[in-house]
Amino acid sequence: MSTLFTLHPDNPQIRDVDRIVDALHNDAVMLYPTDTVYAIGCDLNSKSAMQRVRQIKQLSNDKPLTFLCPSLSNIAQYAQVSDSAYRIMRRLIPGPYTFLLPTTKLVPRLVMNPKRRATGIRVPDHTICLTLMNALGNPIISTSAHMITDDGRSNGASHSKHRISRFELFDCLEKLVDVIIDSGVEPGDQVSTILDLTTEEPMIVRRGLGWEAAATWAAEVS
Repeated sequence: MSTLFTLHPDNPQIRDVDRIVDALHNDAVMLYPTDTVYAIGCDLNSKSAMQRVRQIKQLSNDKPLTFLCPSLSNIAQYAQVSDSAYRIMRRLIPGPYTFLLPTTKLVPRLVMNPKRRATGIRVPDHTICLTLMNALGNPIISTSAHMITDDGRSNGASHSKHRISRFELFDCLEKLVDVIIDSGVEPGDQVSTILDLTTEEPMIVRRGLGWEAAATWAAEVS
């Protein structure tokens, strides 16, 4: 059974943040809010927790896992960032954007696509996410919490006309995760926009929140 933490969306309680971070350091998997949808995640450095995340989402090992970083400068530790990619990201970060980038050696194999050696990285515009990462000292895995409720409805952002409440989502996952974070805010219903920055020509591979702005900056840079 998971432990529920209620965090203020703008001023997360430090005592509870510390307890969550301790759990993440000890291989916990959590359900938490982001600036797009609720996500399932863990410490990037926890191999066992990442394996559990894959099991929960039923992801094969060749499917890359997105992770969150607290800043653009932090991304440079985990990805090879070209000048054009940097200019695009500088305009869009923080925000609802996932950037596909070639990885450095700091990224665990469990995260990346083994054929492309690339993965998705985000810098969210979300206080709880940023507070957790700064306290943890590591990036956090972030895969959208698309689950099926008992009556067959999906909470996928664009996959269902019915938008389930966060409490329904908590009920779906309480036996599968160790930590649930409730910000008091209902989950969003749009996923992030994905930009492929692995080549010289940037490309939007998924339209989500803010895709128009991403398209504008990608066109200007290219």
